[in-house]
This record gives sequence, structure tokens and C-alpha cells, in this order.
Amino acid sequence: MALLTGIVTASLLIGCAAKKETPPTASASVGHKTSDGKSVKSGDDDLEEYGVLLIPDPLEPLNRATFTLNHGIYVILLRPISKGYTTVVPKLVRTGVHNAYENVKFPIRFVNDTLQGKFDRAGLETGKFLVNSVVGIGGLGRPSDHIPAMADIPAGNTGQTFAKWGIPHGAYLVLPVLGPSSVRDTVGLAGDYALNPVSWVTILFGGYAWTLAIPSVNTLRSLPVQMDIYDAATKDAIDPYVAARSAYVQFREEDAAK
Repeated sequence: MALLTGIVTASLLIGCAAKKETPPTASASVGHKTSDGKSVKSGDDDLEEYGVLLIPDPLEPLNRATFTLNHGIYVILLRPISKGYTTVVPKLVRTGVHNAYENVKFPIRFVNDTLQGKFDRAGLETGKFLVNSVVGIGGLGRPSDHIPAMADIPAGNTGQTFAKWGIPHGAYLVLPVLGPSSVRDTVGLAGDYALNPVSWVTILFGGYAWTLAIPSVNTLRSLPVQMDIYDAATKDAIDPYVAARSAYVQFREEDAAK
């Protein structure tokens, strides 16, 4: 029960970090550079074959141990829960729940767009939030998808803001349950957590029911995407740890470039 409670608590951060992008792969484009200014070559899933370490990993033994622990949690607990959720809950309901949680994360996107000086995008996010909240009935629907200017706005987040400010990744970290991260992006996750109204509800109302129910639903709705991302990054990899690390760095670099 303690483990499950920990997973539920950690899922708040997963919900903050979950995105609509397609799952990342472990390959990189030619001439691509990381935010630390290091060039990488393309054409191989194991990018370290070229002697290029995409991110400092001084804690690799500990990170590998955590990666192995996470893999067990994913396989034994989270993947069955994810499959049960997609099997039992109708797609229409799952879509509505997902939309509502994404809509309520508006403060994360608005604040970070503003901090990055993307005032036009912050304005569009505001319009999108209002349209989906009113016309979409609390965000259950996404009528903004039918408005070209609002249909595909890249989602801002705190880790992205730090990258835009020139702050490097720092050391690579594998967080329990949450998976790949870095010192910079771990702080960014904390920022996203603080800006997420889902967090505010659990803090303001308190009580076991609120603290457990709201994050639990957030976990369920994000699990299928998280499992797909993990599988896409590690499936058939010679070294799943290296593949996940490489995919994570590429994904974050592409996110920072938006």
C-alpha cells in the first residue's frame, strides 16, 4: 500500500510532464546539438558508439539500478493497470478525462510561455483555455482543435523554460517511477507541479479522498501514453538503459526548440 501511495503521489508529476507528442525514438538528426552545445551523429540507436555522451551521467550505477526497479514496476503493476483502464473505460470517456486534465494545466503553459517571452503564444493559450472551458464544457471537449491558430500550440513547461534561458541539463537522473530526467528537468517538474491546479486541489481541500482520488485519475489517464513512450524508446534495444537515456535527451532537445 505504501508503494502504491508513492506511485500515486509521483503520478502528479507524470501528469504535469505528459505531452501530446508522438513517442520519441533513440535516433538523432545529423548535426543536432544538445543544449550543452555537444554535437551528435545520426544513424544508430546507441549514440554512444560514436563516443558522444549526450548528457553527463556520473550516477550511472545508481541510475541503472533505479531503471531496473522502474522496469519491474512498469511490467508488474503499471502496465496491467494501463491495459485494464483502456479495456474497461470507453474511449469517449478516456478522451474526455484526458482533455479535462490537459485543459486545467493551462497555468503551466501560460506562465512558461510568458517567462520565455512568447506573449503571442500565451495569448493563444488563454483563448484556447476559455474556448475549451466554455464551449467544451469544462474542457471535456476540444473545440479549439477546429480553430487553426489554436489547434497545435506547443505546450510550454518549466524545464523547457530553463533550457531557453541557457541552463544546461546537469547530471542525468533516473527518478523512481517517473523515469528519465536531469537535474534541470527535475527542478522543472517541481515547477510544473506547483503550477498545476490538480496540485492545488489536493493541498487546499486535503483529506484522504481528495489526495488519493484526483491524482489516481490523473495517473490512469496518462499511463497509456507513458507506457507507449517507454516501449518505443526501449523495445528491441541492445541496452535499454542507453536507449532510454538517448531518447530522453533527444526528446527534451526537440521540446526546447519549440
